[in-house]
Amino acid sequence: MSDALKVGWAGIGKMGMPMSRRVLENGYALSVYEPLPENRASVVALGANVAHSLDDLVASSDVIVLTIPNDAVLRSLTLAPGTLADLMKPGQILIEMSTVSPELSAEVDIALTGKGVAYLRAPVSGSTQTASSGMLSVMVSGSEQAYHRVDPVLACFSARRFYLGPGEEARYLKLVLNALVGATSALLGEALTLGLKGNLSVDTMLEVICESAVASPLIAYKRDLLVNRNFDPAFSVSQMMKDFDLILGAAKSDHVPMYLVSMIRQQYEAAYADGLAEKDFFVLFEQYERLAGMTPPDRAAKPQNLKSV
Repeated sequence: MSDALKVGWAGIGKMGMPMSRRVLENGYALSVYEPLPENRASVVALGANVAHSLDDLVASSDVIVLTIPNDAVLRSLTLAPGTLADLMKPGQILIEMSTVSPELSAEVDIALTGKGVAYLRAPVSGSTQTASSGMLSVMVSGSEQAYHRVDPVLACFSARRFYLGPGEEARYLKLVLNALVGATSALLGEALTLGLKGNLSVDTMLEVICESAVASPLIAYKRDLLVNRNFDPAFSVSQMMKDFDLILGAAKSDHVPMYLVSMIRQQYEAAYADGLAEKDFFVLFEQYERLAGMTPPDRAAKPQNLKSV
């Protein structure tokens, strides 16, 4: 694949690791910028090069992919002096695949496109498991020409890609999806608690729910976690709080009333205050049990059967 794009990758974490590994396994030259050696070790062992600085990353790449945790890291990598907005050259492409605010994303767009660098917003829907199997969904907005150029790279780790428009459309759709995901935990927790009061088991309820009109891949995916009460974090309460803050921030900027999301954000706040910040966000189920005067079973006595998000 000597004529293929050279790919640079910054952020080799839970999602970045399987995604970048699939790019490497599909024959692309890959350079990784990741401060923690233990995070980058697996892809380096497969043949990725280590970029020791952003200068190295830019010099070795046609396209750079970011999988990072939040707005603060995006700003520090792109808009701070001497970072990507200063270093990238006309014709290069930056793909940012995280959940970040539309406001900051628009700032990054202005800084990059003014230099002739194409900027693609490309958040994903899926889990580490679907990333490993190449089955993510990718929502893309930005330059359509750049999207078509990098589509083969995105195809390494995704089954579906949706081009949505020239601006922040992908950012908004990711927030739409995360609002529904976070709300599902809250509503399901309330519903299961009502069923427990009616002498139903969690296993029985979820068996029927997963075969009913309200079945969803998300509920099916979380079924074992809820039955076994293993709330080791696949996506944590604190991470969901961050995403809900982004959702409410965008809603405030655009004058969109979001009554339900505001209330659910407070339920996550209560879970945080109860010491559950680093538990899986579906731990809201046990919050609702306590509110109903019930004592959740001892999680330590339950078998573990957790899938990764």
